[in-house]
Amino acid sequence: MTAAAPTLSHLDWLEAEAIHILREVAGQCANPVLLFSGGKDSLVLLRLAEKAFRPGRFPFPLLHIDTGHNYEEVTAFRDRRAAELGERLIVRSLEDSIRQGRIALKSPMEARNRHQSVTLLDAIAEFGFDACIGGARRDEEKARAKERIFSFRDAFGQWDPKNQRPELWDLYNARIDAGENIRAFPISNWTELDIWQYIEREGLALPSIYFAHEREVAVRKDGALVPVTPLTPAKPGDDVQRLSVRFRTVGDITCTAPVRSTARTVAEILLETATTELTERGATRLDDQTSEASMEQRKKEGYF
Repeated sequence: MTAAAPTLSHLDWLEAEAIHILREVAGQCANPVLLFSGGKDSLVLLRLAEKAFRPGRFPFPLLHIDTGHNYEEVTAFRDRRAAELGERLIVRSLEDSIRQGRIALKSPMEARNRHQSVTLLDAIAEFGFDACIGGARRDEEKARAKERIFSFRDAFGQWDPKNQRPELWDLYNARIDAGENIRAFPISNWTELDIWQYIEREGLALPSIYFAHEREVAVRKDGALVPVTPLTPAKPGDDVQRLSVRFRTVGDITCTAPVRSTARTVAEILLETATTELTERGATRLDDQTSEASMEQRKKEGYF
């Protein structure tokens, strides 16, 4: 009697697709790099890379574009995780780009998120990377939903959503001319809920700020929470409260907001994620609420 074939869960299918994409990048590209910030999506990418390439070393280094305004809990976790894996971590900082005159800020307190493109493109040119593997997902917002799995960038690092290659039957084309670049997104088809389910299944460690903790925040009239930090001090008239919060996404302090939460375990976060009516980025970004037009323009300029 023939044994029944094992039933694959939706996470198994997503994992298999992502591993296939990672191996396609390694097979087709001469000098790829994996973008790693220490955030939850890039930590999932690291686990997928382990499954794709262990027991060997990753066929690419890790790269983080550091705004200089990141939460210390996240950058410390980034360094620790890279060291645990024994993989090479390259960090390029916006602070260096500012000192070199490559980035001009309107004010010292300006949000730096949109300026990351300059430092990223400089790092790509410095190391000759022909592909950048990123943790963007299509469910995050509309501009990201326009991306292909292998998203083509021209010699200026720019993205044209109307000049992308078809990807029929999961066939990916990484052929490029000198100076051009591919951005590859292995978890493009994942959702925020998928990410948390995978983190639970794999038992992945995370920076502590993803879990509920008490923090001083300024409560805006629209309900947004602004963390009170040296970079984002309370303003006169702000309603400053100490609340139980967590971060759904992490990035530059000046534009990343927490949400009210009491979830201290991954299981509790899963329940919150499954029942919330607010999108991940729409609820937690303070710069421009990542409108489609704004994000699309940033991506055309070379953003992640």
